[in-house]
Amino acid sequence: QLQLAESGGELVQSGGSLRLSCRASGFIMDYYAIGWFRQAPGTEREEVSCISRTEQAFYADSVKGRFTISRDNAEMTVYLRMNSLKPDDTAVYYCATARECGDPAVFRNWGQGTQVTVSA
Repeated sequence: QLQLAESGGELVQSGGSLRLSCRASGFIMDYYAIGWFRQAPGTEREEVSCISRTEQAFYADSVKGRFTISRDNAEMTVYLRMNSLKPDDTAVYYCATARECGDPAVFRNWGQGTQVTVSA
């Protein structure tokens, strides 16, 4: 069964850093792009970053220069390194799969999410 599990979220002060992990099981992660999304209370889910099968990385403008996505197929894990965190980054962060990066609507197999809270 194809599953994703996020971890690494916690409470951090503004300006701090976190590394989120998205661990895959039940499928060969090499064949998929993996996207990171976030959703804050009262807002729509937004795509934060995506890494393609060939390790090409894409970022939302709001996180460019602060977040870095990477993947380790041998470990079946995609990471999201988040630096210079701001209170606006507070959200539940999710990962999901797609064949390619691009259209957020085609992502599937959502994990349960991990909470990131950035205090001012």
